[in-house]
Amino acid sequence: MKRLLFLAVIILATLAGCTSHGASTLNLEFDFRNGDLGWEAGFAQYSREQTEIMGLEAGIRPLPPELGIDGTGYYLRGMNRSDDLVMFLRHCLGPEDGIVPGKQYRITIRAVFASNAPSGAVGIGGPPGEAVVLWGGAAPEEPEVYLDGPSYKVRLGKEAVLSPMGDIANGLPAEEVDLRNPPYVLLERECELEEPVSATSEGELWIMVGTRSGFEGSTALYYQSIAVTLEPVE
Repeated sequence: MKRLLFLAVIILATLAGCTSHGASTLNLEFDFRNGDLGWEAGFAQYSREQTEIMGLEAGIRPLPPELGIDGTGYYLRGMNRSDDLVMFLRHCLGPEDGIVPGKQYRITIRAVFASNAPSGAVGIGGPPGEAVVLWGGAAPEEPEVYLDGPSYKVRLGKEAVLSPMGDIANGLPAEEVDLRNPPYVLLERECELEEPVSATSEGELWIMVGTRSGFEGSTALYYQSIAVTLEPVE
C-alpha cells in the first residue's frame, strides 16, 4: 500500500512538472540583423487609387550608418496621402515557439527601431514624430489586409488586442537638425497588452507591431528587433 502511494505521488509530481513546463513564461526575441525571421509587412487605410503615390516600401535593408551598428533592419516606409496610413509587421507564433494550444497569455512587446522624426517639428496634419503612434498587438487570427470597396483595410478579428507604445519622435530638437536630411536615432518602446490573448486550438498566436499616422508626409522606420514576453494565465 505504501509503495502504491509513493508511486502515485511520483506520477502526480511528474505530471505537474510537465504541465508547468508546457505553460511556462516565454521570452522570444527577433533580431532583424538575422533577416526577416518570418515577419511580414502590411499596409492599410488608403484607397486603391492612391497606391502609386503612397511610396510604400518594405524589406530587410542595411541600418543607417549614423547608428554605428553593423547589420540590417526591417525597413517600412509610406507617404501618408490618406491621412490615416497604417504600416505594420506581423508574425505567427506556434507550438514550435512554446505556445500551448488554447492557452491565454499576458503579453508584453518591446520594439527597438530607428526613427529620423525629430521632436517638436511642424508637419501637415501633425508633427512627423508625435503624430505617428507606435502600437503593439496580438490576435489568434491572422491580421489580413483586404479591399473594402475602394479602400485597403486590415482585419484583426474580435479577439485582437492592441495597445499604444508611444510615438516615434526621436528626441533630437527639430531646430537643431537638418530637416532636409534628419539623422536616425535608435529608440526603444514597450507596451503590456491591456487584456490577455488566447492561442488557437492549433497553438497559433499572431504578434503585431506597427504605426498609425496623422502626419501627412513620409514616415520611414528601421526595426532592429522585436521582443515578446508571454506569461500564461493560470
